[in-house]
Amino acid sequence: MTTAVDRFRAAVDDRDLGALDGLFTEDVRLYSPVKFSPFEGRPAVMGLFGVLLRTFEDFRYVGEFTGSSQTSADGAEAPSAVLLFRATVGGREIHGIDLLHLDEEGRIKEFTVMVRPQSAVQALGEAVLAGLVADGLAPAAQPG
Repeated sequence: MTTAVDRFRAAVDDRDLGALDGLFTEDVRLYSPVKFSPFEGRPAVMGLFGVLLRTFEDFRYVGEFTGSSQTSADGAEAPSAVLLFRATVGGREIHGIDLLHLDEEGRIKEFTVMVRPQSAVQALGEAVLAGLVADGLAPAAQPG
C-alpha cells in the first residue's frame, strides 16, 4: 500500500509540486529551521515548497523511520515519519531531517524541518527568503 509519505518522497524526488498539493491538510503547519513561527495553511506551505524545490541542489532522501510522536500544535500522538536527507544550497552541504505528522486520513498535518550545520542553515535561509520575495510570498527588505 502506498502511503502519503511514499507519495511525498516520490513527489520531492520528481520535483513535482502538483503531486504535493493533495498530500497536505488545509491547515498544515510547517516549522522551518530559519523562521520562528510556522508556515500555516496549504497555500503558504505549497508556496514554500515551490521555492524549496528550486533552491535545493542535489536533494536526496537517504533514510526513513516511521512510528508515532507528539505534534507541536496540540501534543496529540500522531503517526509520524522521519525522512533523512542530504542536499546542497549555495555550495554548502546540508544534512537534515523532515519530520512528518499525519492525520487520521493519512495526510500531512504537521511538518518540521531540521538542518545542520549552522553555515548551511544561514545559506538556506537567505536562498529561501530570496525565493519567497521573488514569488511575492514575502515582503522585500526595506532599505535601512
